[in-house]
Amino acid sequence: MTTFTPTNPAEALNTVRWAAADETPLEVVGHGSKRGIGRPAQTEHVLDLSKLTGVTLYEPEELVLSARAGTPIAEIEALVSEHNQQLAFEPMDYGPLLGGAAGRGTIGGVLAANLSGPRRIKAGAARDHVLGVHAVSGRGEAFKSGGRVVKNVTGYDLSKGLAGSWGTLAVVTDVTFKVLPAPETEKTLVLTGLDDAKAAAAMAEAMGSSAEVSGAAHLPEGVVGRFLGGALSGGARTLLRIEGVGPSVDYRFDLLARLLRSYATAEAVEREDSRSLWREVRDCRPFADGTAAPVWRVSMSPTEGHRMVDAFRRLAGANAYYDWQGGLIWLRMEADPEAEGLRGLIGHFGGGHATLVRAPAGVRAAVPVFQPQPPALAALAARLKEQFDPKNILNPGRTAAG
Repeated sequence: MTTFTPTNPAEALNTVRWAAADETPLEVVGHGSKRGIGRPAQTEHVLDLSKLTGVTLYEPEELVLSARAGTPIAEIEALVSEHNQQLAFEPMDYGPLLGGAAGRGTIGGVLAANLSGPRRIKAGAARDHVLGVHAVSGRGEAFKSGGRVVKNVTGYDLSKGLAGSWGTLAVVTDVTFKVLPAPETEKTLVLTGLDDAKAAAAMAEAMGSSAEVSGAAHLPEGVVGRFLGGALSGGARTLLRIEGVGPSVDYRFDLLARLLRSYATAEAVEREDSRSLWREVRDCRPFADGTAAPVWRVSMSPTEGHRMVDAFRRLAGANAYYDWQGGLIWLRMEADPEAEGLRGLIGHFGGGHATLVRAPAGVRAAVPVFQPQPPALAALAARLKEQFDPKNILNPGRTAAG
């Protein structure tokens, strides 16, 4: 196996041109923090972008940052925090869940996986904040899309089209994201002892209020003790995050506490403890247990998620918690991922999709890791692949067999 490690976009372009001419597949990676997601690589050569690093433009006044694809996201977050700014979509760090170190993800990987976090219910995901890219298609052709300004709507927005493509359409060498001011402070309202159904109702009421909730999660009793070093043990917790300037946060917290007093008495987790708690919710820390036990990431209607989980637990043993007001469900299995049963129940309860984000390589080779697409959507995806990578040299087989 040969590993190509370009240090600039021209070297990356030359590597892809060689692979296209030779019809030689490449596994495209950054620091490999998400390498375990998807089907096992079907390549003999690796295109390693970890040396393609550096912030090339940062204009805090213009709310714009550009960087090479291999730049660690931790480095970017540290830089923007010095200016009281943030990546508002709160990208998840998959490293610990997949048995690796924290802080190893790259800005290119953020786009490739279309990452997001608990604030997605308010701020969206990576695709909603990307402004432009420079990339190399599987044809060995360099192209760019978008630009370096927040208001840019000319032509087709290929940068958003590459979000969530997992490196199967193009090799992104440079990416530009919008950054936003960070909140002055935050406070998390905590309700204790609600079952999944009551928690779903409380979160729905909170999201429909004027409290401007930026995070809504429910930690059932089976997992709550794994957060904040066990500080939350002693009953399920429902979490509602409020961010902004201090007086506004206090006012909205009190408003929300009064609104939800019929469910439970509200308690508060403040400032750094609140930030730590939501990072653990974001990064699926309770299931980052050093094993390869299957973990599912399920997205579906917030009103139906807890019903699906209840039905699924009658089919198979699983531990679960909820983010995005209950619309994102993290499920940890003991052994068999029960893919067919899980996806059947998701369809029964209104539809959605399930991604097997952790499992042994043999399981990932045998089970559809990503939600199988309906025929019309699969045909569209195949046409896109044909346009961008007709010789199937970029991460072949990662998202589907073949």
